Amino acid sequence: MRGHCAYRRAGDLSQSLGALVPLCGQLFEAAPELREPASHPAVRFGIAMKKHAPITRKKMIQLLNEDLAREFQAIIAYTVYSQTMKGAKYKGIADELKLHAGEELDHALQIAKQIDYFNGTPVTTPKSVKLSAKPEDMLRFDLENEETTIRHYRDRIRQAEAMGEFALSEVLRKIIAQEQEHLTDLADALGIDNPAIKA
Repeated sequence: MRGHCAYRRAGDLSQSLGALVPLCGQLFEAAPELREPASHPAVRFGIAMKKHAPITRKKMIQLLNEDLAREFQAIIAYTVYSQTMKGAKYKGIADELKLHAGEELDHALQIAKQIDYFNGTPVTTPKSVKLSAKPEDMLRFDLENEETTIRHYRDRIRQAEAMGEFALSEVLRKIIAQEQEHLTDLADALGIDNPAIKA
């Protein structure tokens, strides 16, 4: 009798598993990210990877030109602020801003080169630059610009990878790392924590 009950329970379990298999198949069809290997970060951290539909090369040229205009903005802002910032306590900060200006010029050259790779024409007009006589305002303007730039470069990296343009993605990753250093320098100068940048 005990063996018969065990046999029945085994049969019930087999039936349950048989019903579960098609349901699992439907689940995997509805949620493709669940098919990722266990080593994938999206699975290990319980986060579904956000897939980006590839954009056209023409659209990428347009977006990179917007990035280039922001780099021109940064070059001008850092150049002007570093030379007009008054006060002994800002001397070291002004010197740091001069370094930032040179690094932003390098970024602009790299972005222009990528635009040319896509057979586009680099823009020559910068985004507008805010002016103030107060050093704190200048630093906050720069901080806001860096936040905006980082957010856009994050988007651009995802878009480049969706297009299969991995060389562009690598160029942008190096640029964004330096932009984040600028953000940290500016936050330190203002005596605040690094702002959290929403993707």
